[in-house]
Amino acid sequence: MMCRNHSIKYFVSFALLLCAGKVSSAQDYDIRRFGARGDGLTDNTRSIQQALDSCSAYGGRVIVPAGQFVTATLFLKNNTTLHLSAGAVLLGSEDIKQYPQLNAGISFYGEDWAKQALIFCKNASNVTIEGEGTIDGRGASFPVTTDKKPDRYRNRPYLLWFAGSKNIRVSNVHLRNSAFWMQHYLGCENVQIDGLEIWNHSNKNNDMMDIDGCRYVTISNIRGDSDDDGITIKSTSPLVSENITITNCVLSSHCNALKFGTESTGGFRNVTVSNCVIKPSTQTTTIYGKPAGNGGLAMEIVDGGIMENITISNLVIDGPQVPLFVKLGNRARKHNASAPTPPVGSIKNIRLSHILAVNADDIGCSISGIPGKSIEDIALDDVTIHSKGGGSSVDAERKIDEMENAYPEGTMFGKLSSYGLFVRHVNGIRLSNITLKYGSTDLRAGLSLVDVDRFSLQSIDVQHSAASKALITVEGSKNGFIGTIPFSQLKQPVLVDAASKNSTVIADKKQ
Repeated sequence: MMCRNHSIKYFVSFALLLCAGKVSSAQDYDIRRFGARGDGLTDNTRSIQQALDSCSAYGGRVIVPAGQFVTATLFLKNNTTLHLSAGAVLLGSEDIKQYPQLNAGISFYGEDWAKQALIFCKNASNVTIEGEGTIDGRGASFPVTTDKKPDRYRNRPYLLWFAGSKNIRVSNVHLRNSAFWMQHYLGCENVQIDGLEIWNHSNKNNDMMDIDGCRYVTISNIRGDSDDDGITIKSTSPLVSENITITNCVLSSHCNALKFGTESTGGFRNVTVSNCVIKPSTQTTTIYGKPAGNGGLAMEIVDGGIMENITISNLVIDGPQVPLFVKLGNRARKHNASAPTPPVGSIKNIRLSHILAVNADDIGCSISGIPGKSIEDIALDDVTIHSKGGGSSVDAERKIDEMENAYPEGTMFGKLSSYGLFVRHVNGIRLSNITLKYGSTDLRAGLSLVDVDRFSLQSIDVQHSAASKALITVEGSKNGFIGTIPFSQLKQPVLVDAASKNSTVIADKKQ
């Protein structure tokens, strides 16, 4: 019996030793062991790559210690963690010849000219970039030498480029000064992006982050400031960007802080955004856009594709010219030369709630489809838009061009005929608890509906001038209900044209 107990103890001890051996095989690879020098001068590309390759083969983490380590393109492979310690800086090489031409393995709009990156990960799994250190692309070292397309996009590396990869995590690091987009995630699955601090004001096309045809993505706790678009959901290939959550972010952009598009070949599905602040950039000089931003939330389908099942809630939007812009257009750009011309896409099942927009310009916000193709089923609840105001009676009478094949931008229409919200070519819209205000006296209506079928307006509070003709204008629309407008506001009428049918207006006489 004693012999049997001794055998059991021996077996358990041996098993524990085996487990310990497996754990110990995962180790830290300090890049200095491979010859890297953090003097801000030495080219460490080969040394760091050797450490990354060893990590992929045996498991563990590649450690970048405090110091400034110059490198060109690094390739991340399976089962690799790149850890940047506090005080560590990866500095992108300033020699464009050191960045090889890369192939993402996925055909996408831009594949003929977007071919370089400081950190590249293709068809890999279980890859992490983490730590308190910094990756600095020194993007100003790659000047744009021509405005001719597509040459103006060449020879400017992404900072991070992930393509066709799974189980990706990027957390807590500081990302600075890309020569092009800061991060491009193309056709990836299971992506976690958390706690990043991003500064991107060194070159043209300095997007903060581009999620492109990816699935199962969480983006959280981002503090970012970019010259071009901020958190950007794209679809530059037939792959749909879907099952995405974005939360607890503070964003600044000279262009659009939170954007779907412009590329929309596959489209966007099942996306939720919550608890974010959009504010003016601390960078007052611009390459594109305005210091306070062109747009806050921009939602665009213009190259075919779908946009459906999107919920956005609890946003503060302070400063951008156009806080809210939803556009269905027909630019119909192919994602590659051999692809068929995309048909008109679709936008449906959109929910926007608890949004406070202040310090907007005098342009107005818009939700617009195109003739013959309407946006379907969109609802706004508890939305306040406070704009600059100053619109004239001439502005109020403007006929707004369709511009269905133009590049989509919240400023594209110029001053709209309503200072708060302009809605056109929509089938099914519900507006409730909407407050529209201005600073300087504005003679435009607060809200305009044009070619809208099935609309419901509840608890609408519209600031108005005694000299303006209307609070709300309804043109060529039908099957609508306008309820609980404060009775005192009916000194300025709701103007419903003769072409509009089956519409009812009810005032709240208690007010």
